[in-house]
Amino acid sequence: MSISRKISIHGSLVTTICLTWCIFQLYTGVFGVFPAQLQRSIHLAFAITLIFLLRDWKGRKRSGEGDLVGQIFWITISLIPLIYIAVNYEQLWVQTETASDTQMVLSLMLVIGLLEATRRTVGNAVPIIAIVFIIYSRFGEMLPGILAHINYSIYDIVQYQVLGLQGIFGVALGVMATFVFLFILYAAVLNVSGAGELFIAIATRYFGGVRGGPAKTAVAASCLFGSISGSAVANVAGTGTFTIPLMKRTGFKPSFAGAVEAVASTGGQFMPPLMGASAFLVAEVTSTPFWQVALAATIPALLYYFAVLLMVDFEAGKTGLKGIPKSELPLIGPLIKKNWHLLISPLCLLFFLLIMHWSAMKAAVWTIGVTFLTMVINPNSRLTFSQCIEMARQGALGTIEVSIACATIGIVIGAMAQTGLGFQLSSVLIELAGGQLWLLLILTMLTSLVLGMGLPTVAAYLVLSVTVAPALVALGVHIIAAHLFIFYFGIISAITPPVALASFVAAGIAQERIWPTSMTAVRLGSVAFLIPFVFVYDPALIMEGSISDIVWRTFIAVCGTLLWAAGLQRFLIHKMGKFETTIALFTAVLLIAPYIYTDLVGLAIFGLLVTYNLFLNKSKPINV
Repeated sequence: MSISRKISIHGSLVTTICLTWCIFQLYTGVFGVFPAQLQRSIHLAFAITLIFLLRDWKGRKRSGEGDLVGQIFWITISLIPLIYIAVNYEQLWVQTETASDTQMVLSLMLVIGLLEATRRTVGNAVPIIAIVFIIYSRFGEMLPGILAHINYSIYDIVQYQVLGLQGIFGVALGVMATFVFLFILYAAVLNVSGAGELFIAIATRYFGGVRGGPAKTAVAASCLFGSISGSAVANVAGTGTFTIPLMKRTGFKPSFAGAVEAVASTGGQFMPPLMGASAFLVAEVTSTPFWQVALAATIPALLYYFAVLLMVDFEAGKTGLKGIPKSELPLIGPLIKKNWHLLISPLCLLFFLLIMHWSAMKAAVWTIGVTFLTMVINPNSRLTFSQCIEMARQGALGTIEVSIACATIGIVIGAMAQTGLGFQLSSVLIELAGGQLWLLLILTMLTSLVLGMGLPTVAAYLVLSVTVAPALVALGVHIIAAHLFIFYFGIISAITPPVALASFVAAGIAQERIWPTSMTAVRLGSVAFLIPFVFVYDPALIMEGSISDIVWRTFIAVCGTLLWAAGLQRFLIHKMGKFETTIALFTAVLLIAPYIYTDLVGLAIFGLLVTYNLFLNKSKPINV
């Protein structure tokens, strides 16, 4: 058989599995999910099969069949135990005794297959962490102090981690097997239908002509699509291929162009209404209505993007960069006339979630249905069979990395629950902080940045929610503020060296070195390191409190954000010297502090600084 023929068969097999997986998920979304263990085992079976078909031993993407024997071997040892669990889920649900010898062998096969699939997908770090926690579960009773726990046999561990709903088949995989898959599929539907190009065109039209327009276009477009896509890296790779070259072409440095795209794409994951589908996860873990989580995240997210836009504007002001000529801006009218249907489904999604208060799964299924219906009705962009197939491929392939990682992270979460380590870690953090909230927040921030490095958002948040969030809640932090705190820093790890995946991808597109791009991204996104501290101390920024408090704190936060951006860029209305820069940063900190006297002093200095730049500092040219 020829090589091209083998590649064709391999591609057809992958496409068939992707299409079948999407049909399964849509079916359960419409008619109701199967019992948890059955639903999750089938979901994992699809994901793990695709991984071994698509990734070789070194984790590289396959272009054809490759090592056929190896693929069959790894798929077999992974699928046999999953089939056993799917067939016997009712028995396993009521099983109280420890695992049998047969179950032990099958469970070990699944763990080995899962760890190997994870290694090929996200690298060595996550499998190694999972192995460490398995060893800890077995031999942790030998450790001293608070790390010690009661003795668990390997049979007990298998029963808990594999045959129950606490480990591999726990909450982490559960959210992927139900609604998160559907939102990733919805993002794929929008992408294939051309919504990404429409979002970029709209952003270009309204932001492209102003000072620093191309960079502001990148911020707006990445914000729009990032909230849906749920992956900073995927968003950089998607919108960055257009925005980064455009920024470079209009005069921005490659490192700055890449950093803008990385920061804007990363922020999309905490931008309501969808927050990359992770808002539903926060809602489920905190037992809070979805709309309340999305509402709480709104002001912090807007402040983040306000800061990024200011950074871009001040950079353009310093360097004298102009916007795109009006003659080159796209015309929105004809574009919307042709693609009006692409704007209907996001509005429907908001209506289903925020007005109708539907569940995430029901809202996602109906939104996908509305999208397909409008694509059939609109004669300008009729849905083709090949487009349907491509949507299924992108949806399924966009899910496998997160699903595999979440299944393996389930081992870590299960070990923490079984041994009580999660509660112990919270106690350790509180003890290290000496009961001081500010110190606990710093320790939590560092822990979140480290644990979030290289992990998908969903997996990172789930780990953090059981390790460090309880410590914050124990010291009196509002539960939504505590979970949004770790959520933010888990996401920001995507632009934080040394494992700044979003910055790495952006640097590649910008053809720039990784380190300058990453450090510039940290500077542009630095307000995200401050905002979580603010809403922990002052929940008014997460819509907790009276309307007057919320309005006042938002106004103060806007002023502080403006001065913070001005200080870091050394530009307000004119270029600023060292003294003005120092005053701007100091005043920003005063305004960020949640005290009325610091607010009043900060506002006074803010007014003086603006007045000085407007009327007294006329010797320096204004770049507009």
